[in-house]
Amino acid sequence: MKNLSIENITRACGGTFHGDESILSQEVSGVVIDSRKVQPGYLFVAIDGERVNAHKFIPDTVKAGAMCVVSHEDLGETDFPYILVESTGQALLDIAKLYRDSFDMKVVGITGSVGKTSTKEMIASVLAQKLGNFNNEWGLPITIFDMPEDTEVAVLEMGVNHFGEMRRLSSVSSPDICVITNIGIAHLEFFKTREGILQEKSQMIQDMKNGILNGDDDLLCKMSPVKGVAPVFFGTGSNCAFRADNIEPQGLRGTSCTITLKDGTSFDCLVPVPGIHMVSNAVAGAAVGYTLGLTASEIKAGIESLPSIPGRNHIIETDHMIILDDCYNANPISMKASIDVLNMAIGRKVAVLGNMGELGDTAEVLHAEVGTYAAQQNVDLVCGIGDLTHALVEEASRGTHTQAFWFADNESFIQAIPDIIKDGDNVLVKASHGMNFPQIVHALEEL
Repeated sequence: MKNLSIENITRACGGTFHGDESILSQEVSGVVIDSRKVQPGYLFVAIDGERVNAHKFIPDTVKAGAMCVVSHEDLGETDFPYILVESTGQALLDIAKLYRDSFDMKVVGITGSVGKTSTKEMIASVLAQKLGNFNNEWGLPITIFDMPEDTEVAVLEMGVNHFGEMRRLSSVSSPDICVITNIGIAHLEFFKTREGILQEKSQMIQDMKNGILNGDDDLLCKMSPVKGVAPVFFGTGSNCAFRADNIEPQGLRGTSCTITLKDGTSFDCLVPVPGIHMVSNAVAGAAVGYTLGLTASEIKAGIESLPSIPGRNHIIETDHMIILDDCYNANPISMKASIDVLNMAIGRKVAVLGNMGELGDTAEVLHAEVGTYAAQQNVDLVCGIGDLTHALVEEASRGTHTQAFWFADNESFIQAIPDIIKDGDNVLVKASHGMNFPQIVHALEEL
């Protein structure tokens, strides 16, 4: 890997090298934190999990051919080389920074409370029309290590849930373009208020060259210039340099709209993933594409060729139903947005909703609000799964046209599927990642 010699790595992470110094000039062929992925010539960074000490797997990585190991434990005299550091987590970021700086490329950094991944995929689809080699996978340091040496543009998702994390990630990725999708109410357990979230998310733009912010967000639209660089806004309002109008839902086929670019050029297009919120992602993609020199026709082609992604507004048609698989993750804003998408369907509408995590003391109230919203949208059947959905189901059942059931776990719901799901149903499946709702999607597909 370019520039990743053992000597450079040791210097970058402020470590102390132990072992045969003849390998200092050699470059590693890969960097991993999962011991099972080690191949000959790799560097293994031993990052401990909540319940697992990764250092106990070091012997396995040596047997698998690791060239060197990064450890925060003093391993003493060993027969294999290692770099001793104070923190392997920080070392991983330092090494990723070293590798990122070896590239002559553009970096697009994306953050926000909702829509980071779908916006990332939209931007990647737009950029693919002109820039053939770019990265669009999540997991910042590992993403950087996975970049091929001919990468022209990296699209990096930067998610945080504690104060201070964004500055560290931003210093590693050094984004040329910063995109902030919105300031929602995710991770309130740690940030307490939306203003706290804004404070943390906005750390990404402290060193920005181009800032592209959602002008429809009530907090982002008030952002002032940073170090003399004024942000550019995207959205639907008159304050937005990149704007969508003539927005018309086309059912589960997507949404048609007209997108106007900063220079006044406009074009009609179909955003091929259902949900009005996807129009905002399309305009963000248009803004990034335009900033990187793409033409209007290239931007339009990129938007209209967006592939669907399992777990994120992914439409699955079976012989018995249409499944809206949006189970990758959830918070109150994205949950309501998915209910809006479900409401576009023709026929009976079923929402299978699970726990939303990291909501702190507001969890019960926010789950109840989602239940109320589902009833207001006349969802025919709401199925709540998990302990936090009690309030959701209770509020949904108050709706005149809404039937609601509660299930303790996935298995309880799966057993009830034949009794409550009907032929021709449109079924939304959504919950926080830890609920393992792909299991439910699979069960519905098998019906």
